Amino acid sequence: MNKIILRGYILVPQPELCQVKQALDEHIELTRSESGCIVFEVTQHSDDPLRFDVYEEFVDAEAFKQHQNRVIASDWGAKTQNVARHYHIEGL
Repeated sequence: MNKIILRGYILVPQPELCQVKQALDEHIELTRSESGCIVFEVTQHSDDPLRFDVYEEFVDAEAFKQHQNRVIASDWGAKTQNVARHYHIEGL
């Protein structure tokens, strides 16, 4: 079983920035409480307030898949449908 690492960023449309920021703390808390989550960091970029840098580590592909499925069905998933996602995944 390989550890899965996701590195990248999301770009939030200006009109949705407030709702995304409001939902972020809960999203981080829920993700960090997932059994397969090792590290989960989302930080607003210092030079571009619409960019959020993302770093994730999960114990294996199954834990990562479960995380992705939870996100799709979550409030966070609904509120971030229009964000642009730029990332790469290691270990799959």
